[in-house]
Order: sequence, then C-alpha cells, then structure tokens
Amino acid sequence: MFLKGICGSHPIIFGFVYVVSYFACEITSAVQVWFLGVWARQYENHHSSEVAIWYYLTGYTLFQVLAVMLFTISYTMHLFGTLRAARQIHDALIASTLSTTLRWLDKTPASRIITRCTQDIATVDGPIAEYSRWFFENTGLMIIKLGAVVVMSPIFLVPGAAVAVLGALCGQFYMKAQLSVKREMSNAHAPVLGHFGAAVAGLRSIRAFGVQDAFRKESYKRIDRYSRAGLTLYDLNRWISVRVDALGAIFTASLAVYLVYGCTYDASSIGFSLNMAVTFGGLIIWWVRVLNEFEISGNSLERIHQYLVIEHEPQAAKSGIPPAYWPASGSLTVEKLSARYSEDGPRVLHEISFKIESGERVGIVGRTGSGKSSLTLALLRCILTEGNVYYDGIPTSSLNLDALRSNITIIPQIPELLSGTLRQNLDPFSQYDDSVLNDALRAAGLFSVQSETDEGRITLDSQIASGGSNLHVIDDILTNPGDLTWTPCLATSAIDYQTDVVIQTSLRRELNKDVTVLTIAHRLQTIMDADKIIVLDAGRIVEFGKPSDLLMNKNGLLAALVEESADKEHLHALANGAESSQTT
Repeated sequence: MFLKGICGSHPIIFGFVYVVSYFACEITSAVQVWFLGVWARQYENHHSSEVAIWYYLTGYTLFQVLAVMLFTISYTMHLFGTLRAARQIHDALIASTLSTTLRWLDKTPASRIITRCTQDIATVDGPIAEYSRWFFENTGLMIIKLGAVVVMSPIFLVPGAAVAVLGALCGQFYMKAQLSVKREMSNAHAPVLGHFGAAVAGLRSIRAFGVQDAFRKESYKRIDRYSRAGLTLYDLNRWISVRVDALGAIFTASLAVYLVYGCTYDASSIGFSLNMAVTFGGLIIWWVRVLNEFEISGNSLERIHQYLVIEHEPQAAKSGIPPAYWPASGSLTVEKLSARYSEDGPRVLHEISFKIESGERVGIVGRTGSGKSSLTLALLRCILTEGNVYYDGIPTSSLNLDALRSNITIIPQIPELLSGTLRQNLDPFSQYDDSVLNDALRAAGLFSVQSETDEGRITLDSQIASGGSNLHVIDDILTNPGDLTWTPCLATSAIDYQTDVVIQTSLRRELNKDVTVLTIAHRLQTIMDADKIIVLDAGRIVEFGKPSDLLMNKNGLLAALVEESADKEHLHALANGAESSQTT
C-alpha cells in the first residue's frame, strides 16, 4: 500500500529513475574516494611541482557536484513519493471510515477511530517515510561498499556475503527478542505512573494511616519490574552490537592481511579497499536497527489497512441517479418494511406498511424500544432493510444514498453543531449575507425564547460549543428550505416545553403545504394535532389513523398513553382541534 503510493501511477518509470539515481550517487561517492587515492599516489611518483593540481581538483569537484545532483534527484523523488503515499492513505482511510455502515460505527470505539486517523497517520507521515528511505539507503550503501571491495579483491565476495548473512541472522534474533522486551516495558510503565499518581493524590490519607512504607515498597517493586525490562533491552542492544561489530572487524582484518601480504596493490588502493570494508562492517548494525524500527512502524500501516477493508454502504452508480423532477411531491409509501441492525441480528421492524400523502403531518409515537428510531434509520437506509419504500413513486432501494438523503432533512435528537461562531455553523461556505442568516434565526424561533435584555443573548457572532445545544433547528431551516421533504424529528425530547412549542410553531409556519412531516416525538402534545398518528409497539404498527379516531378506541395504545398523561384534557382538545381544522 505504501510502496504503491510512493511509485504513483507510473511505478516502473518512478522506480527505475529513483533506483538508478541513488545507486549512481553512491557509485559516484565511492569513485570520489578512489579518485582521492589516485591524486595522493601522484605525489609518490612525481615531484609536487609536476602534479596537475587543477586537474585533480576539478575532477574531484565535478564528482562532488554530480553526487549532490544525483542525491537531490533521488531524495526529491522519495520526498514527493512519500507525500503522495501519505496523502493517498489518509484519503483512503477517511473515505473508508465515512462510508462505512452505521452498525460498524456503533460497535467500534470512537477513540480507536481517532487513533487511526491521528497517531497512525502521523506515523505514516513521519517515521515510516524516514525509515523507508534509511532502509533503502543503507541497503544500497552496503551493496556498493561490498561491490567496491569485491572489485579490488574478488576472493572476498563469499566472505563478504557470509558476513552480511550472519549479521542479518543476528538481527532476526534481536528483533524477535526486543519486541517482547518492549512489550514488557510498556506493560510495566503504566503501573509505575499510576501508582505514583495515586500516591500523590492520596498523600494525606497515606500519612494519616501511616502506610508510607507499604507504598514505598510497592513503588520500588513496580520500578524494579520496569528497570529489569529496561536493562534487558539495553543488554540486547549490547548483544547485537558486539556480534555485528565483531563480524565487521574480522572481515576488515582479514581483508587487510590479504591486501598487505597477499597482493601487490599500492597504498592508495589498499586504503580505498579498507575504507570500503570498514564502512560495510559498520553499516550492518545500522541496517538491522533501521529494519527493526521500520517493521515496528509498519504496524500502523497494518492497522490502517484493517480499516480500509471494513463493511461499506453501497457506492453511487449512474443507475441510481433520480430524474431531474424528483421529488415532485412528498408522498411516502411503505410496503412490508422489515429492518435489522446486522445480518445475524434480530428484526427490529416487522413488515410495516403505511401510506402518507404529500403535505400530511404524521406523528409517530410509541413506548421506549418500540422502533421509532429504527423506522427513521430504515427510511434513510442506514440499517439493513427488507421490503419496499416508495418516495414520490420511486423505490428508495434504487436510488443512490446521497440522492436519497440529500432530499430528506432531519432535526436530530442530539445536535451536531461544531465549535465556532453561530455564523460559521449556519453558513460554513459564506454563501449568505447577515439578513438571510437572521431570518433563519427568526424563523427557527430563537428570538422567541430570549428577550432583548438577555445578558447572554445569542447573535451570529456568539461562540457555540461543540454539540450546539438546541440551535440545530436553525441550520435545517436555512440550508434545506426546498429539499425539506419529510422531517423525522426526535429533537424536542431534551428541551423545555416553551422551546418545544416554538419549534413546532416554526415548522408549521415555515414549511410549505406540500411538505410531508414525520414527527417522532416523546411528548404527546407535539403530535396530537397531526393529520395522522402511527403507533408502534415492538417494531410493529398497532394503530394508524387520525388522532381523534384513535382516541375513540379506549382499548388502543394511544388512548392508554393519553390516559397516563397528566394533561390528557389538553391532548384531547388538540386532537379534536386537529379534526375540526381538517374538516374545515
């Protein structure tokens, strides 16, 4: 995933140019060291006045400039490649998370999602990008340095390869051992801090009961556990360092003996070979350490990949685009609608059927757990459904989700405004002037629940905390005045009666006559003057009709709910008033 993002849309070209430029840079650097030896050898065979200093100085400078240019090319390509990869991984993670199902969001802790989008993405942006470059550079350097030794002394190809293999084996043992040790350090670190914090917080109680020695012994015990893990990790680092350094020293010493006593090379060539051998031996330990850190950081990529293969909602398709005239009305027909939250979960709705004409105001009521919220989610296709739902004559199962949900406005029970000013929440893209925004405030009834003399009077520049309290109604009236086709509403359950009246009055006044309103309410007075009422119980419709007709059934569930209310006379009056207005 990360490598694919680095290479982009032309992986062969990118990989070829990147690898060639880097290896050419390292070869140039090696040749530069060899050229210095050639330059120094001239003073052995010629008088200093006969040595063409400008020739060798110019050659050395050209090698240096060429190495810098090649390194710049390779580093720039890696930099932009890692930026591209990090951006693609971030976009893929956000798109996957935002397009997942409601069920997955319910069962996945929010803290875990935040960790993926912050800590793991930060690892991709930083450590993984750096460690990947260092790992590739160290690998290339080892190949170049060993190749330079082999060019001067071909017989050392096998010993050099053997040293590299033995170093890699030691590195494997080291990486497996230190993972367990680091896990133990992590487990031992939290108890130390937790015990210290508890001791500081309860210091008075500890002194009052005279248990200082007990707390001190427990603290020493926890510190000892953490220290043992830390010392073990230190010993592991010394273990790998001693062995890899010993392998490098043996290789370099063997090469030195061979060059001095077994060959007739001049001093500059011997110095060049030994320089390459020493560098090769020292790179093995760093190669092991970089590979270890790269492997640990790669766990973030693994965790991110797990969030890319989660369950998702259906993707938009051309066949799901509705006609341009849709929706022409707010008619809603539901036929044998069943729903469940997961494929193996129980049904929460059982073959619900009803029909609502355009412009009707329908209340939905029921006891806790009757299926009111589930019905809203089913109409929006947020959960798994069976049956048919026709919105203005078109089955919602054939529509793209964005087309369906963009033509439905919801006033939710829990507001979802962001921290900032009220103006930023109402108009995040600066599309409206202040007069339009104030009209939205007035239409939402905000000015009806606060007076001009209120010290904390809310204006467009008022700061809104995350969540937005009860100001969410304003945003719906402003942003969706034409697409407000039906409004499932649980918004009034957590507010006072006065604000509830203002909200309901605003909805009746501001919405057009052809707008269909579904009000899912916890207060009966909110929906008793509706055109019809749906009464749910255990995921089934037990009553459906005009409020006055349903109240005539003394054994009905709505009548029972009204009888249990403290203001049943007022509820009967609302129902009879709705009947009178409909007859008129």
